[in-house]
Amino acid sequence: MIAPETDDEDALAGTEERVIQLDAAQADGRLDKALAAVLPDISRARLQALIATGALSRDGVAITNASHAAAPGDYVLLIPPLVAAAPAPQAIPLTILYEDAHLIVIDKPAGMAAHPAPGSETGTLVNALLAHCGESLSGIGGVARPGIVHRLDKDTSGVMVAAKTDAAHAGLSALFATHDIERVYIALTRGAPHPVTGTIVSQIGRSPTDRKKMAILRAGGREAITHYAVKALYGPAARPLAATVSCQLETGRTHQIRVHLASKGAPVLGDAVYGSGPVAAPVREAIAAAGLTRQALHAAVLGFVHPITGETLRFETALPQDMAVLQRLLAAL
Repeated sequence: MIAPETDDEDALAGTEERVIQLDAAQADGRLDKALAAVLPDISRARLQALIATGALSRDGVAITNASHAAAPGDYVLLIPPLVAAAPAPQAIPLTILYEDAHLIVIDKPAGMAAHPAPGSETGTLVNALLAHCGESLSGIGGVARPGIVHRLDKDTSGVMVAAKTDAAHAGLSALFATHDIERVYIALTRGAPHPVTGTIVSQIGRSPTDRKKMAILRAGGREAITHYAVKALYGPAARPLAATVSCQLETGRTHQIRVHLASKGAPVLGDAVYGSGPVAAPVREAIAAAGLTRQALHAAVLGFVHPITGETLRFETALPQDMAVLQRLLAAL
């Protein structure tokens, strides 16, 4: 199963990048076979799995078909670090918004990673789901990330859905792949994007200068579309110090909202990766008083058609305490 597009910060940590050059003699037959011949330390089976998840690219364009004909040139292969094949169940409290025999919808707190990764081997949503759902969840979508259909950054809060059966996993993955999902995020930003409503369309891929970050690219990458609307401005009307911005995703690329808002000169408050530049002193004081220690981004709405029953489901959650307090303090500026 191909993992769906996702806003996933943790997937970038510890990833090894290899550039493979195939000459005319090496570029013979299937791509996975040609690559396996020049990468003796990586099995052909693992190469096929990596290619299926979009880890291989050429000229910035992902290749997901292992049987694709090899061609001379440079290929970039991203190799994620190995994690435990079977995460352990942990009895971690979950805020459950909906659950049936096929899927579960939760309100993920900030600070919880979606799945085990370097630096977050335990205490993840997967660990909690394994304890809550039992052994029946194991292996659905892969033993390392059972049940996970989409992901939020570790420090982004909000609504997530996980599959409890293979059929639900396949159905949900298809919905995400075709963008038949309603996803609305609330961000508190430094300054405000201009104009106050709009659509940001760009190509997003790994930054050529920092491979742990994503960036808007002139060539290569994948199309990313974000519809945004400023809901409130804080501070002087002529030059607001901060804003509440609603973002509706048409696509879901890694770090899409954070990259797009930063490109508009209005990065998410508290974003240590994309929030370059100082915030105004009153905003900085409000962040400290609210106890915000992460990016002020919350997945507020998730809506989709149940892949098994056909029922239309929609879930909406309020801002968590740190963002709610910060919003009230900003409103007083």
